[in-house]
Amino acid sequence: MRLAGAHAAVRRIWTVELRSRAGGPSLVCPHCTVLHTRPLQAASARSAALAHLACHARTDALPGHLRTCQCRARGCSWHPRHRGCAGPVLLALTRDRSGRAWRLADACAACAAATSHTAVVPATLLAPRRPEYAGRRPTPPGGPAERTRVREILTYLAAALPQFTSPTARLLALQCALRANTNGYIRLPGGLLRGMRLRGRGELWEELEHAGWLHRAGGKQPHTEAQLLDAAVLSQQPGSQARARAAHWALRPTPLALPAGRPPAVQLTALALASHTSGDAGCTDMEVLARLCGHSPHQTTQLLDRLHASHTLTTWQHNRETDEVVWHLPQQHATARLNAHRSR
Repeated sequence: MRLAGAHAAVRRIWTVELRSRAGGPSLVCPHCTVLHTRPLQAASARSAALAHLACHARTDALPGHLRTCQCRARGCSWHPRHRGCAGPVLLALTRDRSGRAWRLADACAACAAATSHTAVVPATLLAPRRPEYAGRRPTPPGGPAERTRVREILTYLAAALPQFTSPTARLLALQCALRANTNGYIRLPGGLLRGMRLRGRGELWEELEHAGWLHRAGGKQPHTEAQLLDAAVLSQQPGSQARARAAHWALRPTPLALPAGRPPAVQLTALALASHTSGDAGCTDMEVLARLCGHSPHQTTQLLDRLHASHTLTTWQHNRETDEVVWHLPQQHATARLNAHRSR
């Protein structure tokens, strides 16, 4: 991580605010010379704010070795005191409690984790799209690329969806984000929804519609069609084939795939753990894990206990001083994964 100092003049903080106006909210950005006074649809206002911040980050791109922790440059006033700056410099997205003001800024991993209502924005959501080539040899699903892709989308959804969004709706939103085409159009087959035990669960689509994240469209049964309203998701990289592999892996996240019938909260926790697992162990911060699952740290602790009781995890520990959570998998999971890798 580079601390602020030699390049303190390089400012990497962007903010936007949604202000109430007659006819709908308007987007106000102090970084733009032209005010965005045109009214927005209330359902898409949040997506417009996030897309605008992403545009600034792309336009004001800076080489990694010049990026510094902007939080430290301002005396670390964005969060409670912690052990100090550490880790790589990331793009951190922060919203206020009302959800009307948003900030995107460079911050070290430690400061980002210590800041409330904050999620790290994956680099794939800000990078320009690259075309897929028909002759490119596809890689088998279930590798590091799929895990990373799912982890990045879970991280983004933690910021884009309201905190009270249910685990089931988050699992549905993940599939929608990974399976949408370049125009944000989604067509989920009835068999997929039935396999996820989401067939006929109209209240989940209503939950995502109420959050202003998508709009359900009319479609022929048994398919369900929708249009994403989150413009930032449309900029994600890589292309549809790679994202489809990640969506498939998310249904059975080896080596933490659970038997059918487990509660959605347990499934989402296992998926978040799988996305941070390498070999037979994994680790992340408790606050990060809780944010990905939409729970409090106390609820996340209970879910980890359930996974341990069902022998999905051999052990897990939480270091309260560093907030790090470490877990280990049963040996048979690690062996099966190694054999699968050798057979490729």
